[in-house]
Amino acid sequence: MSNATGSSSNATNVDATAVNTVAWLSDPATTIVVPVYQRQYRWDIGGCEQLLADIRAVSEHDDRHTHFIGSILSSVNSNPDEAALVLIDGQQRITTLMLLIAALHHTVRDSDQAFAAELESVLVRSDDSGRTKLRPHREWADVFESVVLDRRAPEDAMRESRFDDNYAFFRSQVQAEEAPRIWRGLQKLEHVAITLGADANAQQTFESLNSTGAPLRDHELIHNYVLMGLTHSEQIEIEEQYWLPIEEATGEQIGTFWRHYLIMLTGREVLIEGERSVYDAFQRSFPRLELPGLREHAAEWRAFADVYRTLLEPWREPDAELARQLEYVGVFGKGMHPLVMRAYRGYRAGDVGRDELVEVLEHVQSLLLRRRIIGLPTDRLVARMCRAREEGRDALVRAIARITPSDERVRVSLKFGELPHPEYVLGRIAGVSDLQAVGVDHVFPLAPSDEWSGAERAWTELTEDEQNSFRALAPTLGNLTLIENELAERAFAAATFADKRDAVYARSDIRISDDLADADEWTTARIAERTERLVAEFIRVWKRPSVVLIDDDGLTPILDAKLRRGWPRGWQREFEYVEYRGEHWEVYDVKYLFNRIFKRLWADGREYVVDYSNRRGGPIYPAKAWNGHWDELDDENFLYMGWDSKYMLTAVQELLDDAGDAGEVFVKYSYIGDAM
Repeated sequence: MSNATGSSSNATNVDATAVNTVAWLSDPATTIVVPVYQRQYRWDIGGCEQLLADIRAVSEHDDRHTHFIGSILSSVNSNPDEAALVLIDGQQRITTLMLLIAALHHTVRDSDQAFAAELESVLVRSDDSGRTKLRPHREWADVFESVVLDRRAPEDAMRESRFDDNYAFFRSQVQAEEAPRIWRGLQKLEHVAITLGADANAQQTFESLNSTGAPLRDHELIHNYVLMGLTHSEQIEIEEQYWLPIEEATGEQIGTFWRHYLIMLTGREVLIEGERSVYDAFQRSFPRLELPGLREHAAEWRAFADVYRTLLEPWREPDAELARQLEYVGVFGKGMHPLVMRAYRGYRAGDVGRDELVEVLEHVQSLLLRRRIIGLPTDRLVARMCRAREEGRDALVRAIARITPSDERVRVSLKFGELPHPEYVLGRIAGVSDLQAVGVDHVFPLAPSDEWSGAERAWTELTEDEQNSFRALAPTLGNLTLIENELAERAFAAATFADKRDAVYARSDIRISDDLADADEWTTARIAERTERLVAEFIRVWKRPSVVLIDDDGLTPILDAKLRRGWPRGWQREFEYVEYRGEHWEVYDVKYLFNRIFKRLWADGREYVVDYSNRRGGPIYPAKAWNGHWDELDDENFLYMGWDSKYMLTAVQELLDDAGDAGEVFVKYSYIGDAM
């Protein structure tokens, strides 16, 4: 075992020493207590997976290589009867390391007693073999110790805790033959141990360590990851030839560019929320970046960044019609950029024809506009479109048609609902090329004066029901038109429809106002008539792909289901139901879905389950190797059910993807699931 090494800089109340982490924990004098004000333990399996990967990586290097895990801040216990250090910062890391070492200990204790004793010295107090060296917050100390000391009672098998989840993950991932390798990596971990004296201000020190400077953003982490390990000259080459052009092309949107690029590349959603989600997705997509391959990847990143610049600034596209189409797509935000980026890049490379690109851009506009008109969400759509695009043009058209609302539903909403993006809609119908030169006018004003009249009677002479009818139709398509900006003041000043007709509509050159210039009155009946005509125009411009498919706007493909940390409130009723290859399943939560999918494929496609479990180290095992919640598949195979929500859903997604069934499995979120 390595000895604690390093140098210390001593002040009156602070001692900071670089130490070997395992040697520090193994020292018989080291006992640690977590104070009552500390937050709960919150690392999930994703964090454990990254830690284990780091430990495996450093274990392969020679003894000169170590892995720095940060600083651990503690203070001397003010209780003279208790020698333990009070852990101020570092609880999450130390707790996770203890769970990993406990998993190693329980794996080898029956086969290698000397190795087990070495591991036990990290876990158990030298003066009390029934206590762990780390004593968490008293609310969950018993749970932690029951896991680390392997003394869980049978009734604990169904309990839910991060300690149980993460221990089970480590136990499943490290087999006895790999335990020495993991121990070798653990012994290369280092940290700075900062110990405060009795008169030091613990809170002030904690704040200084944790709030000095802004944390690195995802694109900054990607930048460091790309360049790390290269020589200085190689770093200069990659920086100047690739990274700086990417930064120049994307500007302040560089973080969004990387997120959209990874969605396009993987066909999977990359969440904005969550810790380092974009960076983690990048690492998974590019696990090794050695110079020859890096140059090839970086050239692709640079090319897509240049494409992204044109999506942000459509005027850069020399083809006027394509520039206009890109600008139209931009009306709806950046949500579809991953799909558009792939299609536009293909057009530039000569792999996609101009007509096909225009078709994609038109379909995207129809999809987004129709869904907004009937009040359906437009988020979490693009990943499934990117997956379909990889299968070819026809697959993409089918995928878009499947979630594009029908003409019938759109007609109803346009007649009675508020029109979204009115400048864009009316501008395209009217053939206006410069939307900056025009504005939307409500023929019947949203706030009419007492004198306003559309026919013979003034506003105040109408009944309450008549007034309410006008108000309901005011924001609808039939009551809207476009006028030139220079006519806006006259429209505002008009006291009646007749005044507005003569002063504004008769003078306008915009085609959509022609019928208004000839109208003798403006009533709810005239609004309804105009709506019918404009709705027909709308259906002509924003077509639904001519593929006969169900309009399944309420279903979410399993690959786009939302990954959630832990077990949030309401998880037992997250789903309304699940559709599995045409079957309707009354499945309401991730845990039951996980169980049912693995059991179904164990019966229908066992080779996929076996391959997945072997590759991922679970969740199928030949024995109930540790205490917890298990389900029996047969006499020789058992499904472990003690994972967290995110792990279970990820396993379901990956297994179905491996088996080729993911495209035929959907979840219908309940109102609770939508609100979670």
